[in-house]
Amino acid sequence: MNGRNLLTVYRKELRDSLRDRRTLISMIVVPTLMIPGIMAIAGLVSYRVVKQARQEVPTVMVLGGDDSPAVRAALAADARIRLVPVTDDWRQRITDKTLRAAVEIPAGFDAALARGETVIVKLYDYESELRSGFAVGELRNFFNHYREQTVSARLVAHGLPAALVKPFELKTENVAPPEKVGGNLIGGMVPYLFILLCFTGAMYPAMDLTAGEKERGTMETILCSPVARIDLVLGKFLMVLTASLATVLWSLLSLGATFLIGGMLLARSGAGPMMAAQAAAGGPAVLPAVDPYGTLTVLAMVVPVAVLFSAVLMALSLFAKSVKEASSYVSPLIIIVIIPAMMGLLPGVELNARLALVPILNLALVSKELVSGVFHWGYLALIFGSTCLYAALALGLCVRMFNREDVLFRA
Repeated sequence: MNGRNLLTVYRKELRDSLRDRRTLISMIVVPTLMIPGIMAIAGLVSYRVVKQARQEVPTVMVLGGDDSPAVRAALAADARIRLVPVTDDWRQRITDKTLRAAVEIPAGFDAALARGETVIVKLYDYESELRSGFAVGELRNFFNHYREQTVSARLVAHGLPAALVKPFELKTENVAPPEKVGGNLIGGMVPYLFILLCFTGAMYPAMDLTAGEKERGTMETILCSPVARIDLVLGKFLMVLTASLATVLWSLLSLGATFLIGGMLLARSGAGPMMAAQAAAGGPAVLPAVDPYGTLTVLAMVVPVAVLFSAVLMALSLFAKSVKEASSYVSPLIIIVIIPAMMGLLPGVELNARLALVPILNLALVSKELVSGVFHWGYLALIFGSTCLYAALALGLCVRMFNREDVLFRA
């Protein structure tokens, strides 16, 4: 291997790639503008949808309770819900989202309360539907308050203090720093995004520098040059790796700028006081904080994964005779990459020594800890070392494929 020839090939491929508009779009424009833009728009739309759903007065249907005017009158007087007339198709209306929830009051509810008996009130909702969930939440708050009023009235009637059944109150206070809270919120998405961008950033250059050379008829010319094949393949590989890492880096910088600008805009708008009140109440922040050193460590851990992706993509693309054929070989790999990355998002899947040897999944799991500021140095060394081994094997396979005439000139 000649380092000078290798760098010459690398500079040549880098110069040609920077002149290619499609490479610039996939390496710079997409991660810099499109992905942060999509995330910003999605975040803004989600924020507005949730805010609008919170402000909406949900429609509720009261089933039964004709002999209990007290509780029905209390429900009608609650400004946080809006009662609608009873219909027989109330289940279908909840499913169709024209009715948010229904409450069934058993017969003799008021009389049973007066006698001190226990009764069951049923709530009907559309599980996992946002507005229906808010409606049920309001109903729960109503009946919890109604129950407290009933108990207080009974105690007063017997000459006992209302605090008798409520001797203490619970108050929750968050003791974790903001970066740990933010890491738990978005820790799974950071590696997922990095892994996906790392793969897609290497995909087009890998196909263009191998199958594209065959399709343009320039592969023979390159092989006739007085440069060893190992220098040729490693020079091309370095170009693919550069595109992969540049895509991740540009995405990281643009996402950081997006969060910074978004935070400034929210602070200047009317959402600033609301965000502060929500954080003081223990709720999640709109823009969660992450540990910057942990994020940079994730970026370092991505490097061997980028080597692995670049080598595998080049090896597969070498079998193809055209970019279109190479795309048919490479595209299914996205599913293989996404599945372990998504498994890292599942609750209950924790990092251990066995999972630390599973490529992609190990990065997804350890990254959740890193962005929270937790550094498991033993697992980090195991993950980095195993991924480097997989990357070296893939690169060796790529070099071997490039030295096979039946692969380069497959009919």
